[in-house]
Amino acid sequence: MTPPDWNLWLDDYFARFRPAFDPAVYATLVRFRDLAVEVRSRGGKLIFAGNGASASISSHGAVDFTKQAKVRAVDFNEPNLITAFANDYGYEHWVARALDCYADPGDVVVLISVSGASPNIVRAARHARELGLKVVTFTGKHADNPLRALGDVNFWIGSAAYNVVEAIHMLWLTTVIDMVVGRAEYSVN
Repeated sequence: MTPPDWNLWLDDYFARFRPAFDPAVYATLVRFRDLAVEVRSRGGKLIFAGNGASASISSHGAVDFTKQAKVRAVDFNEPNLITAFANDYGYEHWVARALDCYADPGDVVVLISVSGASPNIVRAARHARELGLKVVTFTGKHADNPLRALGDVNFWIGSAAYNVVEAIHMLWLTTVIDMVVGRAEYSVN
């Protein structure tokens, strides 16, 4: 077996990230930035949720929006919260039920799912809409995924490669944080 030509492999791999830098995405980045600034100015918060690596991205986003961009944010990654609500209401309902406890009028719900079809995340988007909350989505895979259809601001990358989609979601999310801060490089106090 011949070892792969890593240069060709890497050229192909990194080409998958190019759509993240398409100027067509800029308007969506600006819309999320403006929404975050609006939430901050009225004293609201961003509520993040996702599964697996998307939950980790949610945590990172919630911390950096709060600490760096001064936009209050929370995420639903506390194991006690997840297991208690999933046990009592079913896994597919736990995020929606948590919104009942944490969401206030004017908050914005940020939902992250590579497939855009995770039942608990899609139900949370539907419930957020019922509560009158705006929804920001980060998805991948198919353009017509159900989560994307429920969002007010939608980030989507047409790839089924989980690592690529998750890395791009993180890139877009942290870009918006830096847009709210107003600069790309700053000291962390």
